[in-house]
Amino acid sequence: MNPVRKAIQRVSTRVYTPTRALRGFTRVPQMPRLAIGALPVAGEADALPSHGFTHVVNCRKGLQNVVSQDLWIEREVMGADRVAHADMWDHGRPQDPALWAAAAVFGAQALRDDPAAQVLVHCQQGRRRSLFVAYAILRQLSFSEDDAATAVLDARPRGHLVPEYRAGVEEWLAGLSPGLARPLR
Repeated sequence: MNPVRKAIQRVSTRVYTPTRALRGFTRVPQMPRLAIGALPVAGEADALPSHGFTHVVNCRKGLQNVVSQDLWIEREVMGADRVAHADMWDHGRPQDPALWAAAAVFGAQALRDDPAAQVLVHCQQGRRRSLFVAYAILRQLSFSEDDAATAVLDARPRGHLVPEYRAGVEEWLAGLSPGLARPLR
């Protein structure tokens, strides 16, 4: 592991960090192998496997990852084939499925194919983008719209499932929006 990049990651995630009250992750009660969280700071990324995680879905924009080096360290710790990237800003407007669909399929596929898989979905604060992608994962795993929404909000009560993001998932599942990846259903 590159010691310079690791040092940058440790320092930058102490400066560009989630709100203390939102740090860490919480498991989805209705699907405990799925967790939603904030940016893993400092040594937290190294500890992901010790929490049982086998896969990570990083929902932060590429520029954010460059500053914090979180995507790099997650791939180093977990293995590049066990980390997906949903490269998007949190702007509250509809998100192009080309930015998130492959990552949502990745998370659902891991949970469906491997009974031992545990997936962490995170963004900066663990409030909006990560709930959105976790919602898309649950919808692919046959959760109803209401059950998936309840599940992600139960896991992150301070989170917000942005209506435009939720609608985008439903359009994608219905096949109305073209994306790089197709739903597993």
